[in-house]
Amino acid sequence: MRIRLANNHHCVLAMSVFFAAVFICSGAMAADKLVVLFSAHSMSQSMPWIAQAAGLLKKYDFDMDLVYVGGGPRAAAATIAGGTDVTIVGGVSIIRPFVQGNKDLAFIGSAKNILTHSIFAKGDIKKPEDLRHKRIGVTQIGSNPHYFAVQALHHFGIEASEVTFIQTGGTGETLAALVAGGIDAAVLLPPIDAQAVAMGYHYVINGPELRIPYAATTLVARRSTIAKRQAVLSRFMRAMAEAAMILHTDREFAEQVLGKHLRLTDKKILDAAYNAEIKALEPRLAIKPEALQAILDEVAEIDARAKKIKPQDLVDTRFLDEMEKSGFFDRLWAGKR
Repeated sequence: MRIRLANNHHCVLAMSVFFAAVFICSGAMAADKLVVLFSAHSMSQSMPWIAQAAGLLKKYDFDMDLVYVGGGPRAAAATIAGGTDVTIVGGVSIIRPFVQGNKDLAFIGSAKNILTHSIFAKGDIKKPEDLRHKRIGVTQIGSNPHYFAVQALHHFGIEASEVTFIQTGGTGETLAALVAGGIDAAVLLPPIDAQAVAMGYHYVINGPELRIPYAATTLVARRSTIAKRQAVLSRFMRAMAEAAMILHTDREFAEQVLGKHLRLTDKKILDAAYNAEIKALEPRLAIKPEALQAILDEVAEIDARAKKIKPQDLVDTRFLDEMEKSGFFDRLWAGKR
């Protein structure tokens, strides 16, 4: 019996060593994982979806937990709390805490540097002036849709105090609130705006025509995360750069991905959304200083500390710089339109 027990003991020990070795080896070979948060179901935030569908995660050897948190302020809070490695979000939600002292935040890329939201309504609301004293739906106070509405209304001589902003929680929820009659007008962006048109709503303010400079869709990471995970973040940014190239050059594939994630099957709506948005998107994820300065100017109206901050203080361009200097961008776009 003792001999059998001893043999069993050695067998168990040998098996333990074997499985430990397998675990260690598989761990060493496992792809690095990143938690990536996106804050809107929109074409400008679709690069991670495209990267997944195109097999770019395997190509660049990382895995990704993709998490949706609707609204810029909530997404920024998750970023500050350390719940994400990279966040795709409107710039204002990051610049405000930066101005307040959170210098760990950094913009590492940008997908869109102008606002492409529009305001839609039905019935007797036909021109901007008709919006006075009306309820306008936005995802959240302090979000991109809210900022756009304030700036667009101001462009037409309407003060924000002359309307009532209703928070809906998300772009899809904003359209739903408009349909249900809970709001009089809605701030929407592609492709949801094309759905609104198909449902009989019309443009009251066509945002892309205004070309309002703004860091509308940015990629953000904490500087502390960059210091610890620079190698995998470099691969992630290459994947996002390739996804952006696919988005710009392979319309059919891009629309297939968008249709799946946005649950859209109407080709006309997808075509209209693509046509409206693609012109505003950055092919090489460039960060435009004037887009960041527009937000700093806005924040400076309520927090004077923003006047002391320059756009370059907010960015870490090491990944974009490396892709330019190494020729990665040139190789990626060789032969493309």
